[in-house]
Amino acid sequence: LPELLDQTWQTVYAPAAATVLAYLIGLPLGILLVTGEEGGIRPLPEPLMRVLNVVINLLRSVPFLILMALVMPLSTIIIGTSVGTTATIVPLTIAAGPYVARIVEISLREMDRGVIEAAQAMGCSPWQIVTKVMLPECRPSLINGATNASITILGYGAMSGAIGGGGWGAVALMRGYGRHHVVVMWAAVILLVILVQIIQSIGTALSVKSDRRINNNGSKKRRKS
Repeated sequence: LPELLDQTWQTVYAPAAATVLAYLIGLPLGILLVTGEEGGIRPLPEPLMRVLNVVINLLRSVPFLILMALVMPLSTIIIGTSVGTTATIVPLTIAAGPYVARIVEISLREMDRGVIEAAQAMGCSPWQIVTKVMLPECRPSLINGATNASITILGYGAMSGAIGGGGWGAVALMRGYGRHHVVVMWAAVILLVILVQIIQSIGTALSVKSDRRINNNGSKKRRKS
């Protein structure tokens, strides 16, 4: 039981920390990609936007295992080691940050442009439009995106067992596949699948709860009845 709890903690710990850090980086970037474009609420110089898009696309295009190997020296500088569960937070964050930025960008682009134009007509500042209009209106989509990002980062974390990361991914790779212990491998995979299902269920529930359209329709039906 202690080992089971320890492996579960290692499976959750690094991806959770990386998800928080990735959103601290990716959320502002995603907002910038929408607001800073030509015709956005706060246009930025076109060369700057091009560079930003190229950097994000480059980081997204590098396979995670290769990216882990490339940033191992950076992990050593920041964490003090390039091996272990904590050390994987650095490559996980670098890999997930651009992914989160694109998810946020897609969510914000789904918003009705007329709502933004109405806010501008009322004299709202760009900061007010972002914080009071765009983010609240896109909350369900952003929560769904955060759920998908968390699951993706969890998958990255499972692969980090290849460079000494801990958790059920390392158990499946090293003890299960590496030593041909099929039962151990499948047990680890099943536990990872259960964890993904829990994250997805929580994310879906939060998204539905925050969707005002669903809640308003439900309220109207209750009033009619």
